[in-house]
Amino acid sequence: MESETDEMRESLIDCLRPRLKELIVVDRVLDLIDFIENEQKERIRQKARNDGDISAADSLINAVVQKPHTPGWFTAFVDALNNGGCKFAADYMQLNLPTPEVEAENENCVRFIHLLIPSLADMGTDQVCADCFSKGLLTIDERDRIMAEIGNRGSRSGARELLRRIIKCPPGWYSTFLQVLKDTEHDVLYNELTGNEDKKPSLKDKPKATTGESPASAESCDGTESREITVNEQTMDQSTDLYAGNELPSNSEPSQPDGSALEVARSPEKEIILRDYQMEVAGPALEGKNIIVCLPTGSGKTRVAVYITKEHLDRRKAEGKPRKVIVLVNKVPLVEQHYSAEFLPFLKNKYKVERVSGDSQLKISFTEIVKKNDIIICTAQILENYLERANGGEDEGVNLSDLTLIIIDECHHTQKGGVYNHIMMRYLKQKHKNKRLIKEQKEPVPLPQILGLTASPGVGGATKMEKAEEHILRICANLDASRIMTRSHEEFKKEQRKIIVSVEDRREDPFGDVIKKIMTAIHNHAELTPTCDLGSQNYEQWVVQKERQAAKDENQKVRVCAEHLRQYSESLNLSNTIRMQDAFSFLNKYYEEEMKKKTAPEEEHKIQITDTERFLFNLFKDNKKELETLAKNPEYENDSLSKLRTKILHEFSSRDEARGIVFIKTRRSAIALNQWIQENPKFADIGVKSAYVIGGGDQSVVKPMTSAEQKDVLKKFGKGQVNLLIATTVAEEGLDIPACNFVIRYGLVTNEIAMIQAQGRGRAEDSSYTLVEVKNSGVAEKECVNEYRKNMMNKAIQKIKLLNQAAYEKRITEFQIQAIMEEKVRMTKKKQKDIKNESPSNVKFSCRSCSEPICTGDDIQIIENMHRVNVTPQFRKLYIQRENTTLQERLLDYETNGFIACKNCGQRWGSMMMYKGIECPCLDVKNFVVNLNGKKISKCTKWNEVPIKFSAFDYAEHASNMTMSDNSDDDETM
Repeated sequence: MESETDEMRESLIDCLRPRLKELIVVDRVLDLIDFIENEQKERIRQKARNDGDISAADSLINAVVQKPHTPGWFTAFVDALNNGGCKFAADYMQLNLPTPEVEAENENCVRFIHLLIPSLADMGTDQVCADCFSKGLLTIDERDRIMAEIGNRGSRSGARELLRRIIKCPPGWYSTFLQVLKDTEHDVLYNELTGNEDKKPSLKDKPKATTGESPASAESCDGTESREITVNEQTMDQSTDLYAGNELPSNSEPSQPDGSALEVARSPEKEIILRDYQMEVAGPALEGKNIIVCLPTGSGKTRVAVYITKEHLDRRKAEGKPRKVIVLVNKVPLVEQHYSAEFLPFLKNKYKVERVSGDSQLKISFTEIVKKNDIIICTAQILENYLERANGGEDEGVNLSDLTLIIIDECHHTQKGGVYNHIMMRYLKQKHKNKRLIKEQKEPVPLPQILGLTASPGVGGATKMEKAEEHILRICANLDASRIMTRSHEEFKKEQRKIIVSVEDRREDPFGDVIKKIMTAIHNHAELTPTCDLGSQNYEQWVVQKERQAAKDENQKVRVCAEHLRQYSESLNLSNTIRMQDAFSFLNKYYEEEMKKKTAPEEEHKIQITDTERFLFNLFKDNKKELETLAKNPEYENDSLSKLRTKILHEFSSRDEARGIVFIKTRRSAIALNQWIQENPKFADIGVKSAYVIGGGDQSVVKPMTSAEQKDVLKKFGKGQVNLLIATTVAEEGLDIPACNFVIRYGLVTNEIAMIQAQGRGRAEDSSYTLVEVKNSGVAEKECVNEYRKNMMNKAIQKIKLLNQAAYEKRITEFQIQAIMEEKVRMTKKKQKDIKNESPSNVKFSCRSCSEPICTGDDIQIIENMHRVNVTPQFRKLYIQRENTTLQERLLDYETNGFIACKNCGQRWGSMMMYKGIECPCLDVKNFVVNLNGKKISKCTKWNEVPIKFSAFDYAEHASNMTMSDNSDDDETM
């Protein structure tokens, strides 16, 4: 008899069926459900192919609720949704429902995307796909499916597949997608989606909101005519997350799913109590001066900033002056951290505090957020975007003069090329313009006070005291700081126990010996002579240089060998850091992927494999069995892993409640090390509960971690559900990781800033900092260098503090003027670079794989300012075409009708596009070697990197020539 619980679950699924049908991607979920028979699965898959996902999802739901139920069927279904990338559907099943407002807005976004599919299909799908994957909108499986769709049916079909996938993501996907379009330079599409066309009415032209509501300038998705929405004032007071992106999950309350931010909002306001040294460093800022607060990690820099913020707002309020504080951070998780843990608890009763993450245009605009709140916490790029808007004369911009205090977190990043520096360069230019205005007896433009926060400004790689001082003074100049403030009382400083663990070389390393034997064979084949030890950092740099040079020289033999040597070098490093079996798995996966690229059994023309490629494949194949056998022998494991095991076991067995972080170099190592810990019963016996935290940027081999996933792990670490964190450098800086009592840097040393940040993670009483040596890493020596630089930095800061104010200001002014002049030169060069005045005949293209000459720029024309095509008869002889017989959709004036590939080696060159009845081979520049005036353009992956203005495709002329050619053929047959 069916249980009452199962009846309730069936009823729940039935109620949610309409929504689930829209959100489930059948092919992903079906593979993960084991209680549905294979025959039934195949019928559902067939339905998906014939009738689409919605109809197939209905059949899938029927199969799930079909009786009799197997034990755990409901949980298995929810797990399948979660693991199949359908998290939004899983949230519904667990009654994690969005608010009606969020749900309605998400539906509007989906409708808006459907409406604009004809335009969006023109995107550079491969670029957008890669970026969507890196930002967590797509799973690795989805990415691969989309890339396959691009290859088989062209970019437009791939775009439609991509859009079908992302609209099933949880709310917040739209703002992330907008950022992707912006990052990939799809400005026209971005403007179309956000309503930023020239004809868009200004804010003052928009109608006022009804009583009880505030006007909002943000663009919604419920139509193309008007994109304005209204935001209830009560909702604003509750600090609703108006910019919830994919990284910070959207909710009716602030963006933390556990409601901790809401609890903060409802709890009584806390009193700010500063220690004496904190009050001391805050002193000049309380007088309105620009300063840098330099305090070690865990010394309360942010609390000092909160106090300065409160005093600043109080003073200006009493004086009847404008007041606006903006807190800038360089990582998305820091937005919520500063909001929930610092600024909101202490300032919520007296001032409006809001946080912004992502550049979302769906809700109230950033400009309106700035107007309506006293304190805004956001990523620096958001402010820079809106400063640029104001600079371009747009209504929806923000000026520096709108702000009265800017707080810059981790301000040591205010250097060339960084977003902090772009913002401060605007400040410095206006500051020096103000001096001229004052001389001309004109009103200067008001500028905000600047407060920089850092644990360490570093020395910028300096080896001499003079250069260290210069580095720190440049940061002070960039932030226009009148002083750099450090604590002068050392009684608060706790010395941390520091241990360096040396390791012994393996007595035998047969696994490494086989790898080196293979590498030597490749050296001999490519006639390469390395100048350093195999697997060392110098060797990696040498291989990279050889690869780049070979690409420029179009030496395919050396280029391919260098690529494979990099993989073997990485494998050597992995075997020295983690288990040999992890190193072998990495190599094996790499060669499996390479073989897939070189085999195409469904095609008539086999893709050519060069002698070098065949040699490399056979070389691995011949040694694979031996490597696999050796990798399973624990007798040959590295000593570093043994020392790490001993250290972790000691920390957990000698403390009542151990909590620690192991910093490691690569993402792959972090994942493998975490797996090793979880599989080792000795760790489980003493209560070790590990998890890993890695970065969010896209990499070809390792799936990146989304901000939400990072946040979830850190939250578990804070609650003790995880007590050992395996982390890459992503966790070194800024993120508020709760006090732990030991920190281990495992074969990882970067610079003195990272060392100070990592040491600062061990904040508990009697905390220890351990460095475990790894072969070829040289970390012990580097750590000694960093200690030297740290001491040099502290001495340089003290010397700067001892300068008299006049001498200090003179040097700061000189550096500022120099920075402004360098910026002018840089912008001039950029403008010159953007001018495409080279003759098309000066650029030549050759196949990236076999180096055969293909065409010149004169042969290429551009369609609709987007598609580069070559319709010359000569080019037609050089490629083979693969038809896509399943292509069904025709949109606008062109469609992709298959792809084109090199007749010689099978390298794909692009797609065959049908434009107004004419077949046009459309080229993708990344598949070619581009030479300009005999010089190869390095890293040419986008057409806008080629400084050539191609001629427009003349449809009428080409059609006429084709017609004449057809008539001539007809005459010959008569």
